[in-house]
Amino acid sequence: MARYSRLRQIQELDPERDYQEIYRISTEYEFPWDVNRALELALFRTYAVPSVGGLLDRTREFADRGQKRYDDTVVLLFEMTRDGGMDSQRGRAAVRRMNKIHGRYSISNDDFLYVLSTFVVVPVRWMSRYGWRPYSTHEVRATVNNFRHMARLMGLKDIPETYEEFSTYLDEYEQKHYVFNEPSRRVAEATIAIFQGWFPGFLRPFARRGVLALTDPPLLQALGLRRSPRALEVAADRVLRARALAVRLLPARPDSMPKKPRPRSYRDGYTLGEVGPAWACEHAARTS
Repeated sequence: MARYSRLRQIQELDPERDYQEIYRISTEYEFPWDVNRALELALFRTYAVPSVGGLLDRTREFADRGQKRYDDTVVLLFEMTRDGGMDSQRGRAAVRRMNKIHGRYSISNDDFLYVLSTFVVVPVRWMSRYGWRPYSTHEVRATVNNFRHMARLMGLKDIPETYEEFSTYLDEYEQKHYVFNEPSRRVAEATIAIFQGWFPGFLRPFARRGVLALTDPPLLQALGLRRSPRALEVAADRVLRARALAVRLLPARPDSMPKKPRPRSYRDGYTLGEVGPAWACEHAARTS
């Protein structure tokens, strides 16, 4: 397929009506690697808000079962994005599963909106800098509408309506709430350990430095992490930009090859009843 064929397909869709399909095409075909990296960084940002990082630290999901906690997030987002999105049978089941897990904890509406704002804003900013092309206006609007739909299914209130409102919400929330917090630092270190675990032992120090090189100073300060040398930050930036140029020259991903998750915790596949912390999985087993 021609490199820009799917962009033309997206431009023919309506982001107010077909937003889940546009989001699926972008995620599974146009930017599969980039979306994963951007959402990882989005999740990482949320730790610096003490109420979010503190809760994640208390659950010990990242400390004790970090890879599974990561995989569960990937699986739920995939189930809510695949064919039919959140309105499909599997998508609705994934939303119910997510709401059940969240419902056990006391999480404010504002914190939920902040986490969702990172899922909207960070990928758009990532594509502008490191994508093989930036998001089109259709993709930006579809991303907003996709996560507004998720927010409604979560029962949230005062949901931002535009990308600009989500972006402002994110920036102002971080300015107000970012502050060093030891529990947040522990969750950040546990997450970095997950990333390092994907590489051979001799490469793990470089993996850590790579993560820190892509992390902005206010976030590093709030998490109590040391900034990478400037030379490494420049190198990481140039490598990602070079990758974008190379990907731009490749043909589009074939229809027969949508990007699907390969969760390390579920080598033989999964059911939604297996997704989530131990208490949720035990409950699902008893009621199945």
